[in-house]
This record gives sequence, C-alpha cells and structure tokens, in this order.
Amino acid sequence: MHHAVPLITTIAAAFGFALLFGFIAAKLKLPSLVGYLLAGVIIGPYSPGFTADVEIASQLAEIGVMLLMFGVGLHFSLDDLWDVRKVALPGALLQIAVATAMGAGLALWWGWGPGGAIIFGLSLSVASTVVLLKALEARGVLDTTNGRIAVGWLIVEDIAMVLVLVLLPPLSNALSGAEGAPTHDILWTLEVTVAKIAAFVALMLVIGRRIFPWVLWQVTRTGSVELFTLCVIAAAVSLAYGAAELFGVSFALGAFFAGMVIRESEFSHRAAEETLPLRDAFAVLFFVSVGMLFDPTILTKQPGAVAMVVLIIVIGKSLAAAALVLAFRYPVNTALTVSASLAQIGEFSFILAGLGVSLGLLSRDGQSLVLAGALISITLNSLLFDALRPVQAWLRRRSPLARRFERSDDPLAELPMSTDEKYLSKQVVLVGYGRVGRRIAAAMSAAGVPFVVVDENRELVEQCRKAGIPAVTGDAAEMAVLIQAHISKASMLVIATPDTLNVRQMIANAVRINPQIETVLRTHNEAEAALLRQEKAGMVFLGEQELANSMLDHVLKRFGRDEPHREAH
Repeated sequence: MHHAVPLITTIAAAFGFALLFGFIAAKLKLPSLVGYLLAGVIIGPYSPGFTADVEIASQLAEIGVMLLMFGVGLHFSLDDLWDVRKVALPGALLQIAVATAMGAGLALWWGWGPGGAIIFGLSLSVASTVVLLKALEARGVLDTTNGRIAVGWLIVEDIAMVLVLVLLPPLSNALSGAEGAPTHDILWTLEVTVAKIAAFVALMLVIGRRIFPWVLWQVTRTGSVELFTLCVIAAAVSLAYGAAELFGVSFALGAFFAGMVIRESEFSHRAAEETLPLRDAFAVLFFVSVGMLFDPTILTKQPGAVAMVVLIIVIGKSLAAAALVLAFRYPVNTALTVSASLAQIGEFSFILAGLGVSLGLLSRDGQSLVLAGALISITLNSLLFDALRPVQAWLRRRSPLARRFERSDDPLAELPMSTDEKYLSKQVVLVGYGRVGRRIAAAMSAAGVPFVVVDENRELVEQCRKAGIPAVTGDAAEMAVLIQAHISKASMLVIATPDTLNVRQMIANAVRINPQIETVLRTHNEAEAALLRQEKAGMVFLGEQELANSMLDHVLKRFGRDEPHREAH
C-alpha cells in the first residue's frame, strides 16, 4: 500500500544525500557543509529527478536553527553579551548600514527600484548565525573573546532584522513609490515592536531564570533520562515558538534566550550534551534546505551579477567589519575573526528576500541572486576561517599598517606609568579574565600574589583597571603584548583562556623573552592535554580531571583516608 508521506520522504532524502555528498566532500578535503549544500541542490525543485518537499525541509531547518541557538544560549551568559556591547552594538549597526549601502548601490546601478534595492542590500548585510556557530565550534573558539564578539555582533544583527521585518510591510507602499502609511503609524509600529522585544527579554530574564531551572530540577529528580531530554527540547522549541507568536521575535532569538535562561541551572552542561546529536542532525537539514532553494541556472544567466554579489558579501562586508573592529582598537586577529564571521549570508537573508518578493518590491531574479550569494559564500566561509592564521602571519610580516595597529597608541595596550613596582617584577601574568580567570584572580588577590591580566576584551580590561587590577588588552600570542605585561621579569604565566589554538605561540614567545618562566595552562580535551604534556608545555590542568580530584578529596576526607597518588600534570 502506498502512502503520502512527504515528511518521511524529505527526511530520508535529505539525510541520505547529505551523508553521501558530505562524505565525498570530506574525502576531497572540503568542508562537509559543501556536501550538504550540494545535496540540497540535487533534491531541490530546480534539478531533474526526485524533488523533496521544500516547505517541509524549511520547517525542519527552522528546528535546527532553534536547537543550535539554544545551545549557544546554554554557553553564552548575559554577562558575556554585556562584556562585548561596546564593540558589538555599534559595530553591527554600522556594518549593516555600510553593507546595505553597497548592495543597494549595486542594485540601483542595475536599474532596480529603490524598494527592491534596499531589500537587496539588507539581505546581503546580515550573516547566518548557524554558519558562524558551526565554524566557531569546529575550531574551538566559541568561548574565546573573539568568538563572543562575533556571536554578540550577530545577535545584534538578528534583533535589527526583526525590526526590519516588522517595518517592511507598512513601508512597502512608500518604497514602491505609492502612497505609504502615515508617519505616526510607522512610528507606532516601531514602538510596539521594540516594546515587545523588551517585554520578552525582561520576561525571560526576570521570570524565566527562576521558573525553568526549577522545572528542570523537578524533572531531573524523577531519574528519567528521556524526560530530561524531552524537557530540554520542549523548552528550546516551545519557548522559541511562543516568543515568535506572542512577541514577534524570531525563532532563533527566542531559542537563544531560552538557552540563556536554562544556563542558570546546574544541569546546563548536561542539557548541552543531551541536545548535541539533535542539534547536529537538524543543522545538516538547514544546509540542505538552503541548497534546495538554489536555482543553478542563475550562474549561467547572470554570472557577472553573481560575482559582484559574492564580492560584496565576502570582500566588501569583511573589509567594512575589519575597519570597524580596528577603529574600536581591537587587535588584528579580532578584526580578522569578525570579518570571516560576517563573510556569508543565511537564514534572515532568505526571509527578507522572500518578503520582498511577496510585497512586490524584489524580483525573482533578485531573490535568486541572494540565494546564489548565500550558497557560494557559505561554501567559501570555512576556507576563509582556515586562512585566518596564515593571512594574519603574512600581514604582520609584510604590512607596516598591520604592525602599526598591533602597536597602537591605545592606552589600554600598556600598563600605566603609575603601576606599582610589585606588578612589574616576579609577578604572575594571567592570560584570560573569563569565568576561570576571574576566580584565579580573586584567589591571588586574597593571597596577596601580584599579577597582571592580559585579555583581548577591552571592556574587561577597563573593568580590571577600575577595580585596581593592572591589565593590558591584546592578543597574548603576540610578543609585543607579553612585553607590555612585563613577562621578561615575571615568575609565572597562567593561561586561563580556553583558546587552545594559540596557546603554543603564547608559551613560545614567553619562553623566548623569559627562559625561566613557569607556565600553567588549562584544557578540556584529554588528547590535547596529553600532547601538551608530551611537548613539556608546562603544568597542564584538565578540567574534568581536576573536578574528579576535588570530589575524590572530599570523599576520602569524609572516610578519613589518605589522598591517593595523583597523575603528574
């Protein structure tokens, strides 16, 4: 008996082709997501043969966006957002304005109307949070300062796009040249939208922070693993849907704040682990759904237009973002990370383009150009991230301008002349002032141990100085930054940042300046810990091992037993 099962057919085809083409991409040393995108093109309506249900695939992809953003919220606190506000908020808004101007200018040059040009420009201005998160997670830099700035930047973009989506319908007549809605009606719509977003955020942070951790605790007490997983997924999807229906915010933004709320629970790490397989599976469906929307004939019909769109997304936006980050006096590596993060477009671009078509402002060809730009830029994005380190090294060797930015006259890049002598000799240099670094700093302060903080986040450095803690801003992998922290006379280097990518460079530069320096560092990866110990990088602390040791100490003391022999760090 044959049944109409479009949901099962779509899921089976999407996962099957994604597995096949993802495997081929991995064998060719390409990012797996390239295979996922190609799988979407193959089963999409613009390719011959089998065609999956585009509408169902899009809805499944939305679930992937919800779960992924929920996972980010589980690791991203309100404090993290607040710490990067001074660069993420103005930077994102200015970058949207610049990218929109570039896209709209190109569309006007092609002879499009002003309404279509603005929507086209806005579609090119906003990056995909899903693509960014996959890139940051794959490289282990999501929890670093650069990762937080990039995520905070995109959260601001998402909020801005929510406002744009609400305002476009009442403005559509004016943008098309017809008589539009009265100004007071538009202002009223804007006020209502902002009020709804504010009400949602307040509700989640004030009430949600108390209710949902309590609910999670009650479910955990039942001892049922299935109920715990169900509770977490229900919170992610239901809160995202409720936020969209009641407050008019996007699914992604609602899920993000749901994750931030559940982060207040002691079970947040378990929640992240339980949802990881589902997040990965539905994230694959997101990329497949993007490929399904793509019409390959646009590449032969308008190759020049496609090339210019890709240039704006990959080059124009990146240069604008880099200039803005450098203008806020952040180091070159932060500028490059944010640039690569924004060098693609995704889910909001599709929504904007679709709304533009439905309002009669954007042509089908315009929508196809947006989708072509998304597909190509997403494919190139992993390659851009892989190129960051060699590009950064090349700039430092060849570009006097880049070296001048690294040695900027930023007052936060060097210790004040009035710094007490005890912080300049035999002190501890503490790299990273995040959750772990703050605890180490507090303990050293209580014990009277002098130390200097090094962190890339300017806001954190400003907070340290206001609290009377000597601190400098910059990338600790750079020799010039370590010199400003007076590493030459320091007794110890403590690396509290989770960024394991640059830790070897930090140690190498520190030892080059001060061969007698003692190094202490952290990691959450057993293989990485073993490798660092083999390289004699210093005293390596593995997070899970130290937690187990502390719990074991408590148990043995309770039973009056001696401490066991510990593994050497």
